Amino acid sequence: MMSTLRWTILVTLAALFLASPSFGQANRQAAWQSAAAASPASIIDPSRAAPEGTPAPSGPDANRPSRKVRTTSGQGALPNDHGQLWREYDISPYTLQVATTNRPEQAVVDWILQETGYEAWHTEPLAILSANRRTLYVYHTPEMQQVVADVVDRFVSNDVDACDFSLRVITVAKPNWRARAQQYLEAVPVQTPGVQAWTLQREAAVNLIAELARRMDYREHSSSQQMVGNGQSTVVSSMRTKSYVRDVRMTGAVWPGYQKETALVDDGFSLEFSPLLSTDRTSIDAIVKCQIDQLEKMVPVMVDVPTTVTPRQRAQIEVPQMGHFQLHERFRWPEDKVLLIEMGMVPLPEASKSKSLVPGLPIPGVGGGEDRGDLLVFIEAKRPAPAVTPVANRTTQSY
Repeated sequence: MMSTLRWTILVTLAALFLASPSFGQANRQAAWQSAAAASPASIIDPSRAAPEGTPAPSGPDANRPSRKVRTTSGQGALPNDHGQLWREYDISPYTLQVATTNRPEQAVVDWILQETGYEAWHTEPLAILSANRRTLYVYHTPEMQQVVADVVDRFVSNDVDACDFSLRVITVAKPNWRARAQQYLEAVPVQTPGVQAWTLQREAAVNLIAELARRMDYREHSSSQQMVGNGQSTVVSSMRTKSYVRDVRMTGAVWPGYQKETALVDDGFSLEFSPLLSTDRTSIDAIVKCQIDQLEKMVPVMVDVPTTVTPRQRAQIEVPQMGHFQLHERFRWPEDKVLLIEMGMVPLPEASKSKSLVPGLPIPGVGGGEDRGDLLVFIEAKRPAPAVTPVANRTTQSY
């Protein structure tokens, strides 16, 4: 009792003396030592206390734990141990032409990352890559600045509508079409296993499509032409969402005593295409992403859901059986040729036959119950027709 009373008095006196402006530093230290002797575990070490005049934390930071990480303000300048340079690129000649997206500068950043690699901007040396609608800011080595400049040139030196790109998505039940077309195909390197690509002359592509169209297993699943701006992206998609019973949860309430838990699964086809013309407009680089999620069937499972009323009650849940295919490749080919990509015998989603899933762009699966097919994508660059200058009316005069 006396010990507790003594400790309380000492703490109170220490607080009053410390708050007094006339209380000297020596007396303040002596008061801390006396209080610590009474209860060392309950007194804060004055060497760890906040400096005199430091306001107490308030607001959101009052309850925030102190940080363990050590931080500094740096040297006030960006490190350039590897000879990094700061450059600002004017991309407004490109971005001001684009009206289909709110952030056209993102296409420039994406292509730079595609060309240089993501790691080049997040490891040694220190680097910066940022953009707004008018300016691209880059801090990197001279070698990397040259790569960035080449990419930016491909955007600003070409009109956004410099090319229209025709995409035709075709499936056939068997890949035996290659027996007669092999002589027209020039191989293009592909990294994805099971996928092949070729270039062929425009006339040969027309003849090949006409020959495929005469087959009984031929299906065409795309519109005749996709309008794609230089450097921008387009997505052809027929993804659908299907619901199924994933599980049951016992409720113990009213009949039947359980509740069904439903989930969603994607079923369909998606193709993303991003082209970029070279500076001299003689070649095309394109990023092609393809994803197919096929719901092959639902496998039923009967589970026990006993209750006091119906102890032998059972319910059916479903387990989806899926087929998947993914492609993410970069292709380069001459502008005056057609690129043909063969995805292989991939799973194909079975779309509704009553109506188009995408207005003007039906992409059904191969009919007749088949769930596999050879998927072919034809990509052709089409320059816009030159504007026709009207001929001035001539006045015919007879003599």
